[in-house]
Amino acid sequence: MKKVYGAYLCTGCGIGAVLDVDGLKDAASDAGIAMKDHACLCGAEGRAFIEKDIADQGVNTIVVCGCSPRVMQQEFNFGEQTITVRGNLREHVAWTGSLKDDGSVDDFLQEMATDYVRMAVTRAQKTELPAPYKLETISKKILVMGGGIAGLTAAQEAAKAGYEVTLVEKEAQLGGKALGWRKMFPTAYPYADLENPSIQNMVAEVQANGKITVKTGTEVARIGGAPGQFNVTFKTAGAASEWDAPAKVTADQQDLINKGELEDPNKGLQKYTTANPDGEMFGAVVLATGWTPADVSQYEHLGHGKIANVVTNAEFEKLAKNGKVPARVAFVQSPGGKEDDKDFPYCNSVTSMVALKQANYVVEDNPVDGKAYILYQHMRTPGNAEFFYKSMQAKDGVFMTKAAVTKVTAGGGALLVDVEDNLLGENLQLEVDMVVLAAGMIPTTAGANTINLAYRQGPAFLDLDLFDGYADSHFVCFPYETRRTGIYNCGGVRKAETMDETIDDATGAALKAIQCIESANRGVAVHPRSGDQTYPDFFFSRCTQCKRCTEECPFGALDDDEKGTPLPNPTRCRRCGTCMGACPERIINFADYSIDMIGSMVKSIEVPDDDEEKLRVAVFVCENDAYPAIDMSGMHRNKMNRLVRFIPVRCLGSVNMVWIKDAMSSGMDGALLLGCKYGDDYQCHFVKGSEIASRRMENIGETLGSLGLEPERCGVREIAITDYDKLPAIIDEFVEEIVAMGPNPFKGY
Repeated sequence: MKKVYGAYLCTGCGIGAVLDVDGLKDAASDAGIAMKDHACLCGAEGRAFIEKDIADQGVNTIVVCGCSPRVMQQEFNFGEQTITVRGNLREHVAWTGSLKDDGSVDDFLQEMATDYVRMAVTRAQKTELPAPYKLETISKKILVMGGGIAGLTAAQEAAKAGYEVTLVEKEAQLGGKALGWRKMFPTAYPYADLENPSIQNMVAEVQANGKITVKTGTEVARIGGAPGQFNVTFKTAGAASEWDAPAKVTADQQDLINKGELEDPNKGLQKYTTANPDGEMFGAVVLATGWTPADVSQYEHLGHGKIANVVTNAEFEKLAKNGKVPARVAFVQSPGGKEDDKDFPYCNSVTSMVALKQANYVVEDNPVDGKAYILYQHMRTPGNAEFFYKSMQAKDGVFMTKAAVTKVTAGGGALLVDVEDNLLGENLQLEVDMVVLAAGMIPTTAGANTINLAYRQGPAFLDLDLFDGYADSHFVCFPYETRRTGIYNCGGVRKAETMDETIDDATGAALKAIQCIESANRGVAVHPRSGDQTYPDFFFSRCTQCKRCTEECPFGALDDDEKGTPLPNPTRCRRCGTCMGACPERIINFADYSIDMIGSMVKSIEVPDDDEEKLRVAVFVCENDAYPAIDMSGMHRNKMNRLVRFIPVRCLGSVNMVWIKDAMSSGMDGALLLGCKYGDDYQCHFVKGSEIASRRMENIGETLGSLGLEPERCGVREIAITDYDKLPAIIDEFVEEIVAMGPNPFKGY
């Protein structure tokens, strides 16, 4: 579109009180757009002030310098055919400083503000109006994998919303592990008594629903394509797949293959990007394949697999359903050891609840002499489950104590359980008929490929070790979402859950699948940039086929075409820009977020070359944790270092190292990346952005060293969204390091 610009400065919220308004307007004009000011742009009069220019002058590209772009979003939304760029003068400038003691404007504060005005104007000049990516055809059917409680619920809820569902279960009948339950946890007040399983009713409802197609004895052989157009083939459960998953090929290996120096491991295999005419089309997938009991035989002192009548909780449930249980049973909740109070792997509140439920079987089947001993390190009964816990504490024949079980032996027709460090402070030896070990619930995605994806990055989810095998991409902020857009998980494959929790989970996953389909239909992103109309645009004529974008994309959005060139799947893309940051040729851009745009914003920052007290540090901040933390720091009126300039980026993974080079070559004295935490304390909304950026910054540090610049001039800091009070000190510490090094020796060149 032909742009008609309008720039507007809000002087309210203290902005006009501490800054030189005319100076800011001059900065905008010098950058190329005339600016007007108003006392309250977010109010009715302020909005009308802008709308008048839209009507009278045809303004369609608007710069608003005032409050943070994270607030007042509707107030400054002037329609999809209008570009609006926000410059943050309130939280990042006005609220972080004040007038000088003599009542005059602080020069450092004013310089910060003028730089942010210039950056906002530059961003508007470099922004293009995005056009949504529309699929030519789209399927609105939902595939549900797994016929247990989670799968049945997801299928039923999606069908209630009007969507057709295909439910696939590898066993001969629906119901999953719930078919083997004798009783289930209480679901209604007073939450004191176990209930009869309701699984058969759930199965019957699904089988009677005309919108649900059920395939039992069936597994998914292959899932190709992308949201809105998943191409799925099925196979008989247990049968070998007709399609072989491709081997993962690294960039170095691909270079050797291209040179003819290495045999292509995928030669002769069906190409994973090739459409399958026999496949069925789906819009989204719900993964509800459940869990398997953990192996506890490695704990030799407990005797599972060696001593008769030492069983797991899953084995005990089958025994209880099929007949009377023994009169004396010890329920062991942790592997033991006085110095280690850990539970069995993959245990949580569910295994605590299972022990209480199964203890009830013991005293129920043996009303005269029943004795159930629950030996735990942690007893977890959250929410309404606490009522059931209280009722079991009061039940005759049930004994509970915190204790370490050190040994289980067989002797005299019974099992002897040695117990130390219990609540009474005494060592005990219990004589029981059976020992039940609280085996945890391992998700089916742990160490196994349950999804069979036809993706360049391989058939399974990546980096599941980060989440103990669970398939979430961000457990806290984005539940149900996996590392593969359009595929949502629920139930035991997401975390160990009770029936009530599983039903809630499955409902959420079904809604996510529906959201994904409808977003793909509108041509917009789903999460976390929900509604974003942009998608990466590739200038393929300059592509060197280095494979960095395909390998680094956290979500597997890129495959290869027949020539080995990256093949985008826009509906898989979550718009993080990691591919843009990875590309050494800088050929990947978004309509409103590009290499040239951010580079130009960096260059628009004025860098004094004659004042050692006015060093400049460019700080690239991710939009998910760092930027909100900066906003909250400003809201708390925390002072901010006057030498830094914050440049918002979608994700640190999108930071192309050319921006750092631009910053240093333009005379910037330092560059800092501020983003989410990664590793064990992972919080990145785009999974690996901060980690990838850290690796890239190590390389740029080596480059600076070869140029005679200190590598320490470039750094990365991790920050949580709640660290707003720590933020000023983090910034100050880095700036102090830069000040100690002195000005950039290339300043002025």
